[in-house]
Amino acid sequence: MKPTLFVLAAGMGSRYGGLKQLDGLGPSGETIMDYSIFDAIRGGFGKLVFVIRRDFEKDFREKIVSKYENHIPVEVVFQDIDNLPEGFTCPEGRVKPWGTNHAVLMGKDAIKEPFAVINADDFYGRDSFAVLGKYLSELPEGATNDYSMVGFRIGNTLSESGTVARGICSANEAGNLTTVVERTEIMRVDGAVSYKDEKGEWVAVDDNTPVSMNMWGFTPDYFKYSEDYFVDFLKANSENLKAEYFIPLMVNKLVNEGTATVKVLDTTSKWFGVTYAADRQGVVDKIQALVDAGEYPSKLF
Repeated sequence: MKPTLFVLAAGMGSRYGGLKQLDGLGPSGETIMDYSIFDAIRGGFGKLVFVIRRDFEKDFREKIVSKYENHIPVEVVFQDIDNLPEGFTCPEGRVKPWGTNHAVLMGKDAIKEPFAVINADDFYGRDSFAVLGKYLSELPEGATNDYSMVGFRIGNTLSESGTVARGICSANEAGNLTTVVERTEIMRVDGAVSYKDEKGEWVAVDDNTPVSMNMWGFTPDYFKYSEDYFVDFLKANSENLKAEYFIPLMVNKLVNEGTATVKVLDTTSKWFGVTYAADRQGVVDKIQALVDAGEYPSKLF
């Protein structure tokens, strides 16, 4: 069975402004997401599922979904702030969505096969989809607790316009994830990739250190773990109007308790994205360079 690509597209780009998902950056007006879908199809994925905001549906179906429907089956699910387990209600005053792992939960009825999770507004590159698609498609039928993540080399994921946030990963000798530590300020300092630690000091790391770019591979049992743990999360955080249920929170729990393994998959792909408005032209130029090099056609869909 071919794996499914689950695209997290419910967010607004607060630092960049506007709906980044609809910004045409390719030579024929392609969005970053178009390149992900194109790479996923040639990487062996067999279905697309998007999670979006309900009020974004009309625009999204007209401008996004319509492009892909003749190429791959597409489903749309919705992340609603009041979609909570029985017994819980959204606290008054909360406007922020419940985070990436809550968004993943919205796919539980649409996805019954191994699946990848990606952000809509990150350019991941051809090799990353090939690597993850191969891993997921080779899982035994009915596999459980065997997850994966694409570990981008940190030196390939920086912005020229400012610091970035990344989940810095550690793996054991078997290549399985042991920890993901979120570092919110990463940049080159005196030529070395460095992050700011809890003391406010810059700590240098090797350029090839793997980081999470929110490109994960799961089997459907992940949904049940996520449902169960979301209840615990809400009990602890329901009154915190900004608390978010992130994927690494769930993954760390499953890894630390020995329930699941997460294979860290290396990729040569260079990530890029529009983190800041000033990044936009650089992304346009990088995509054009890939088109010129024959990596992509000048029109995708």
